[in-house]
Amino acid sequence: MSTTVEKELAALEKMTTGELRARYRDLFGDEARSWNRRWLFRRCAWRVQALAEGGLPERARRRAMEIANDADIRFIPPRPVVPDKSKPRRSVPAHVKPDDRTPMGSGLLERRYKGRLYMVEVLPNGFRYDGQLYRSLTAVAHAITGSHWNGYHFFREALLDAKKTKEDR
Repeated sequence: MSTTVEKELAALEKMTTGELRARYRDLFGDEARSWNRRWLFRRCAWRVQALAEGGLPERARRRAMEIANDADIRFIPPRPVVPDKSKPRRSVPAHVKPDDRTPMGSGLLERRYKGRLYMVEVLPNGFRYDGQLYRSLTAVAHAITGSHWNGYHFFREALLDAKKTKEDR
């Protein structure tokens, strides 16, 4: 590397972000879209060296273009944020062990969520919500909210009310 390139790189290292953006404009003939100082420094340093030393040889450029043309571009669609309600949910037979935290036998849990009242029927072998059987309250909470919730936390108030009613009998 020549001394002029070394001096130019040393000068780039001392420049502020605004000065690097101006130097980028001079070197590339276009405005930089980034305000990241390190990125600007690296791009300018690369360009200074490429101009001084001639950049990539023609053979390397051709090979890079061959590789770029042969590369398969993969597009992975993003996952849906909200569950697709048009697809029917599969009903799973519920085989659960009784839990002290849930009311035994049949009962109803009510939970108001986002202005709507949701009612879940407690069965001896699971829970029924919206005509579907669920093994756990967590699965019911997920069906209602579309995101993961701890079922006992989601239905906490309803469970406490059910327990209180049971104790009052």
